[in-house]
Amino acid sequence: MEFSESVTSKYPLVFPLILPLSYAAHFDIVNQYSYTVWATTVPGGGRQLNNDETWTIKVNANTTDGYVWARTGYNCDSSSHGSCETSGCNGLLQCQCYDQPPNTLAEFTLNQFQNLDFIDNSLVDGFNVPMDFSPTGGCERGIWCSADINGQWSAVLKDPGGCNNPCTVIKIDEYCSNSGSYQPTNYSIFYKGLCLDAYSYPKGDQNTKVVFNCSGGTNYKIVFCP
Repeated sequence: MEFSESVTSKYPLVFPLILPLSYAAHFDIVNQYSYTVWATTVPGGGRQLNNDETWTIKVNANTTDGYVWARTGYNCDSSSHGSCETSGCNGLLQCQCYDQPPNTLAEFTLNQFQNLDFIDNSLVDGFNVPMDFSPTGGCERGIWCSADINGQWSAVLKDPGGCNNPCTVIKIDEYCSNSGSYQPTNYSIFYKGLCLDAYSYPKGDQNTKVVFNCSGGTNYKIVFCP
């Protein structure tokens, strides 16, 4: 899977009609926080986003296992190596792998079964920033997780700048799903009550819809702090 930043041009892009299902999708990643975050796409990299800045990326058709999230409190040196308060990428600004919860995670797979995109928000690895993950038109509603989870979360799982998933801290089968039963817990139920659209535990949430579909070729907008 490859990502590239878009370049604005006065000439429209024209694609041949013989390959209508191969269009790339554009993702506008917007920071509405009053402070800076470091947006991350995997695979793809990362970029600093100040208040009201937008980063537009182009995602190849037929992409699988795509992720977008925000990092907070990133301090780096002149070689772009450093550390984050939440959701670091082994200290790299240009993230190369999915790494280090807690984070609020946007997940997507493009142009798959019946030429559909599949999108969701996940809190399985915890929470750090509110997020809106929405198509820019022509399909189902967006996925909102705008609650103040950091202000209400259990002190047991509090992390500087975010809220850990239970497995990171408690490390027992009930919370790590090592048994394969994937049953909701008191913590995942709390998450679900605040962000109904999001995954709250692995393979769970069978009673509510958490994976949404759009036609292949749809464009998207991800907003931090909607």
